[in-house]
Amino acid sequence: MGKARSAPDFWIIITTLLILVIGVIMVYSASAVLAFHQYGDWYFYLKRQLLFAVLGVVAMFITMNTDYWLWKKYAKIILLLCFALLVIVLIPGIGVIRGGARSWIGIGSFGIQPSEFAKMGIIIFLAKWLSEEQSRITEFTKGLLPPLGLVGLAFGLIMLQPDLGTGVVLVGTAVLMIFIVGARLRHLSYFAIAGVMGFIGLIIAAPYRLDRIVAFMDPWKYPLDEGYQIIQSLLAIGPGGLVGLGLGMSRQKYSYLPEPQTDFIFSIISEELGFIGGSFVLLLFMILVWRGMRVAITAPDTFGSLLAVGIVGMVAVQVIINIGVVIGMFPVTGITLPFISAGGSSLTLMLTSLGVLLNISRYSR
Repeated sequence: MGKARSAPDFWIIITTLLILVIGVIMVYSASAVLAFHQYGDWYFYLKRQLLFAVLGVVAMFITMNTDYWLWKKYAKIILLLCFALLVIVLIPGIGVIRGGARSWIGIGSFGIQPSEFAKMGIIIFLAKWLSEEQSRITEFTKGLLPPLGLVGLAFGLIMLQPDLGTGVVLVGTAVLMIFIVGARLRHLSYFAIAGVMGFIGLIIAAPYRLDRIVAFMDPWKYPLDEGYQIIQSLLAIGPGGLVGLGLGMSRQKYSYLPEPQTDFIFSIISEELGFIGGSFVLLLFMILVWRGMRVAITAPDTFGSLLAVGIVGMVAVQVIINIGVVIGMFPVTGITLPFISAGGSSLTLMLTSLGVLLNISRYSR
């Protein structure tokens, strides 16, 4: 657009790197015992986390220096590629089943999650579409139905894996973007009702989801099955107290708490670093969201503003769901804590998206 670039938002860079460092340390602390038991290597998950963290930081640096208008130019192609990956991963023999979901494409322990790419692809396309059709968003048929229909299609493909957690993050982020651009609450309420009915349908289709909801209401009634994860998470958080048991001193990581290095890593943080450590992590995320929304408000154009809202919304929704599950506010959904949980494509994609946000900040008014 011809505008000179300034320095990227310093607070976002520092906050992101701080969260990333905490993540690397806590992944090792939470996973060392499990890694030795599974692979005979105390540092298995640590080495993977360092590898993808470095790749992610490099990708963040590249996207930070790539004009964000380029994403608008190729938004349709990116969207089509994302949908193609969502279809390909469902093909037996290509899609890899992990944790009961056919969500991966890859070999061995290395792979990519198409649903992670889909989140960013949908955000980019919605930012383009909504910025161009903003004046029509108050119309139900021509303004609101197309973007929500697109999101619904992506959600449906993700649920075929199935991956409810990622699907909820995708829908939550998209609805936030659509609401910000000026959609009518009355129209959105229609889809909320449809969403509740669809959720009931999902429960009927897979009874284990009902078991999770029942266990969520009273996990102590089902201590050895549906309520096990929530109970073990709370048993990690409780003893942490104010200052924690000390770094590396978690008891729950000794095969009591499932997925201590991914979905429930915040439980280990709270157990080892206490209320103070957990609060510090949440404070960093709050700073990241605050600075990200500031970028959205001061972006030079509607596309940049909506793109920033989508990226920040994606991080915020995922943090809220993960923490909510860990402390027993939400049923278990299987969603990671951004930049902290052990991950491959999820960590790299999150850092890449933060680079896009940083590039938008370089053109802020």
